[in-house]
Amino acid sequence: MLDITKDLLMKEYKLNDNIFNLFDKALEDIKMQCQELDSIKEFNQLKVINAFQQERISESHFTNSSGYGYGDIGRDTLDAVYARIFNTESALVRPHFVNGTHAITAALFGNLRPGDTMLAVCGKPYDTLDNVIGITDGEDIGSLKNFGVKYKQIDLTSKGEVDFEKVRKALEEDKSIKLVHIQRSTGYGWRKALQISDIKEINELVKSISPEVITFVDNCYGEFVDTLEPTDVGVDLVAGSLIKNIGGGIAPTGGYIAGKKQYVDNAAYRLTVPGIGGECGSTFGVMRQLYQGLFLAPHITMEAVKGAILCSRVMELLGFEVLPAYNDKRSDIIQAIKFNDKEKLINFCKGIQKGSPIDSFVECEPWDMPGYKDQVIMAAGAFVQGASIELSCDAPIREPYIAYLQGGLTFEHVKIGLIKAINNL
Repeated sequence: MLDITKDLLMKEYKLNDNIFNLFDKALEDIKMQCQELDSIKEFNQLKVINAFQQERISESHFTNSSGYGYGDIGRDTLDAVYARIFNTESALVRPHFVNGTHAITAALFGNLRPGDTMLAVCGKPYDTLDNVIGITDGEDIGSLKNFGVKYKQIDLTSKGEVDFEKVRKALEEDKSIKLVHIQRSTGYGWRKALQISDIKEINELVKSISPEVITFVDNCYGEFVDTLEPTDVGVDLVAGSLIKNIGGGIAPTGGYIAGKKQYVDNAAYRLTVPGIGGECGSTFGVMRQLYQGLFLAPHITMEAVKGAILCSRVMELLGFEVLPAYNDKRSDIIQAIKFNDKEKLINFCKGIQKGSPIDSFVECEPWDMPGYKDQVIMAAGAFVQGASIELSCDAPIREPYIAYLQGGLTFEHVKIGLIKAINNL
């Protein structure tokens, strides 16, 4: 760390030499991993630029439609750009999706019918899907279950891997299975993200038994971490959030769905209404931001991945259990740290908030966040509310008290945020 940076940090944050020595050691240890990520970044940047050029993007696509939004060329062409990037027949990219869960829900409701079964092969999906599926206690408020869609779940093995034999058995025995749900990222679990090779193996198994079954991937936190996306290895449908990786820290809201045209159309009919789908929907003047965010996304995503690797090594050197390890191959931007202590978890998250550019003076506290069964603490001093491609850290307040750090528009911000968080411990 440069002496001038060190002097400023010591003056502003009252740090001691031990913290700087710790970070110098970690930065040296992760140097090779960070260099390897640059080749992935360059490949994905080329892929995005090529998609822009193939679709002949110009200033005329930064549209500001109103009312019904018919003929919004910026909206419709952005769909085509996404379809090229994901190597799919179709895509639906809209600011009308309020979050990633909304995009995922539109994909599920659009393609499942009463009597169908959804099979989750990575254990229980992310917490916010509990109400969508209908696996929560209490009132059923329009869930898949409420509409007659059944749900089955196959837990990961004790090693955190997909149980392929159980998946095979379920597909062979239950012909009502219409959709296989694959969660790429860790969610609020203690497991590694699925590699693209894992997703390919799941897809090939499903298609070998039941070719008509839809393979769907929750792609949140995974875009541009690898040179391939799930749809490059045969997956039928993916969905994600624009305020995560693929929005590049610029997109102010929204989500996307990409895949086979029939399935994307079905999701579009759920987002709006049958017969209209993606043909309507004014875009509120955000098209330039959605295009520019996508352009920046390969670079921003790698800044976040490098930050996660630094976090992993620093916390490991401090004696905490981390997943993934700093030298593991990554498939998402999330870094999990197991604290086994409620107060340490809370103090770490508060430290991340103190290192934020926005609301650094705010004390984040656990609260009853909509969509979650447990209280959640969320450090998110972001320019876009809740944007987890910006440096953030959140955790359900439950044993063994695991924090999930993600994002960082610049590697330098992640480093400063971590210094503050560790100092706060």
